[in-house]
Amino acid sequence: MEQIRKIAVLIFLSWATFCAYGQDDLTRADSIPAIPTFTDTLAVDTIVTDLQADTTDIESDEEETYINLLVDTLYRSPNSIELNQFFTRMDEVMRTKSGNIHIVHIGGSHVQAGTMTNRIRKHLLEEYGQEPAERGFIFPYSAANNCNNPFDYKVTKKAPFNLIRNVYANHTFPLGGSGIAVWCADEPNWIGILLKDNDFLYTADTIVLWGSTRGYPIDPILQYDTVYQFPDSIDSENGHFFFYPTHPLREFTFHFPCSKGDTFIVNGIQILNANPGITVSSIGVNGAQVTSYLRCKNFERDMAFIKPDLVIFGIGVNDAFGSSFDTIAFQNNYLQLVNKIRSSNPECAFIFLTNNDTWKKGRKGKYYVNPTGPAVQDAMYRLANATGGAVWDQFEVMGGLRSMETWRKKGLAQKDHVHFTAAGYNLIGDFFYNALIREIKTNYNDAQQP
Repeated sequence: MEQIRKIAVLIFLSWATFCAYGQDDLTRADSIPAIPTFTDTLAVDTIVTDLQADTTDIESDEEETYINLLVDTLYRSPNSIELNQFFTRMDEVMRTKSGNIHIVHIGGSHVQAGTMTNRIRKHLLEEYGQEPAERGFIFPYSAANNCNNPFDYKVTKKAPFNLIRNVYANHTFPLGGSGIAVWCADEPNWIGILLKDNDFLYTADTIVLWGSTRGYPIDPILQYDTVYQFPDSIDSENGHFFFYPTHPLREFTFHFPCSKGDTFIVNGIQILNANPGITVSSIGVNGAQVTSYLRCKNFERDMAFIKPDLVIFGIGVNDAFGSSFDTIAFQNNYLQLVNKIRSSNPECAFIFLTNNDTWKKGRKGKYYVNPTGPAVQDAMYRLANATGGAVWDQFEVMGGLRSMETWRKKGLAQKDHVHFTAAGYNLIGDFFYNALIREIKTNYNDAQQP
């Protein structure tokens, strides 16, 4: 019966093409290095208390502080063993043009937009100076309505898919490492992917679709050119469908031949090839907090498949944007997330990004300073010290408290005083890259000392 169903689907898809042309759980808790929880509330809570009164409206013509390049450095924890190992490996890959490094940037809307991540990726690949490695993990955000997509790949679809985000209290289907999913049901649908970065010609000789079915177990079908291909192998336990196309691809389509009662859930796509080099993937969900990722049932499972060498954390703006901010809970939640990632790769290194300065909209449409920036900043340094990680102090680099208004005036931030413009994200990406590459080179020079 299953074979007949597959043959029928292939006949239908071939006919459609003719017409168109005519016109196992890998985690172990005891493998995770022990990380202490935080109980010292005095230092951080004092900062928040002192700032609660600083919520006066700022006149629009008041010039604020702006960009402090003197602090555009990485602060490294004194016990940064994993970071030292990462920098050594990174330098070796860049110098020998062999081996692979996978960097994953995780966050909220700043990361989902993809602009900052792409800027970092661009600089690293230019520094590397060779053919790019695999593109890595992507998610078809714009397969759903009103869901923004990074600009370096294009997503098309037959009809809008339903959306699940980790910010929802309840999930229709379990979420994984991407923190987001799209799904279709009851009738055929498809998602098309075009890798359209003209600076770096990414290709895929292996494509892994992260997904699962409900109802009748259907197989997704990969289309490229006039070829329709069923999965070459399936790991149903971990939700992975493997495809090995006959030649490297930059454009392809996934068909989901759902009938009444069938559902297919897409959790992400990995674009893989055998090239050595540096892969920079992004995992971002609009509105996400640290707890949003903690509630993803299959987060550890999917991190074990990606197995990142470095995670850049950009989560915190949404955690600290409400009427109250519990700094100790914030830090302990972050430690849980670190543990989940270390269960997939105990040698993974971590860089924590402090929040950008943000403002809130108040009475009569005026904006006022969100006072929690320094509290998050302090929390990130404490987290770096507790995990052997590093901090890139975005808050200080952009000018500290009240600096967002100046960024807005200079066309680098949007009028919501939370998000940057494309120029602003690119500038932030430039600053972060400069701090990262200096640390890699410094680490190499130190290693050469007798």
